[in-house]
Amino acid sequence: MSILKTVLAASVATLAASAANAETWDMPMAYPANNYHTENAQMFADAVKACSGGDLEIIIHAGGSLFKGDEIKRAVQVGEAQIGERLLSAHANENAVFGYDSVPFLATSFAASDKLRDAAKPTLTKVLGDQNMTPLYSVPWPPQGLYFAQEVNALADVAGVKFRAYNAATARMAELAGMVPTQIEAAELKQALATGVVASFISSGSTGVDEKVWEDLTHFYNAAAWLPRNTIFVNNEALAALSDTARICLMEEAAKAEAMGSETAAKLAQGFLDQLAAGGMTVSEPGAALAADLAGIGATMTDEWLANAGADGQAIVDAYK
Repeated sequence: MSILKTVLAASVATLAASAANAETWDMPMAYPANNYHTENAQMFADAVKACSGGDLEIIIHAGGSLFKGDEIKRAVQVGEAQIGERLLSAHANENAVFGYDSVPFLATSFAASDKLRDAAKPTLTKVLGDQNMTPLYSVPWPPQGLYFAQEVNALADVAGVKFRAYNAATARMAELAGMVPTQIEAAELKQALATGVVASFISSGSTGVDEKVWEDLTHFYNAAAWLPRNTIFVNNEALAALSDTARICLMEEAAKAEAMGSETAAKLAQGFLDQLAAGGMTVSEPGAALAADLAGIGATMTDEWLANAGADGQAIVDAYK
């Protein structure tokens, strides 16, 4: 009996030690729970918990419920959250490198987006490392198209239209097109459309479906301007505090989540456009005049980004090409 008691006591002590070493991380995200980015992150979190034997549990906070989209990066940087997801291009005013994935017409397909991601990874890791963060993985949105409440044959047709911007690139595009940009986070987009704060924007088909934009807008032009990426990053102190097992699990599952997220985005892309059409929107490619206008804006913005991003930006483009 004494041997049994000793074994039981040792087992209890082992479990107690394991529980004491377990980590729980909060992961704020800006998009709804049913968005594929959030669903992919939930699968990542579940896999990390299983792989680490419960040493690390990541709690997903969707839809800006813990921190709003524009607050997430700083929250992770200062340790208010251990891990988070953000469209880093929204911080391109802070460092132009963050806008690498929003240079118009540089990477316009899923394969090109993944190639650009790989080219940017060393520079992005350095820049985020200087801010006390480590990037884990990133997942693309489908190619970006233009949403309007009217037929648009050329950009002259939308001069003065209020345009929802989500980063510096979209704001600059609006300015060059003669529209009026207003910064609106994803969680507030539907209300902004319904109340007339904005009447147009550029985004993927996924965003249009999430927000049921056919209730407010009528036309989508599949411009394939770029494929922005949501990046998942972790606070460096939180990362260093993990057990070796949990850290290895985190990195391995991050690589799997990146591959799975990219694959999911590619599979869903056409379905999102089909849903926009089913909702009543006119879905089409830009006409010749509109395409020419957009190409001109793209050339201007590429030159501007390279000037702002300097040697880091040129290194990304050179590695990509």
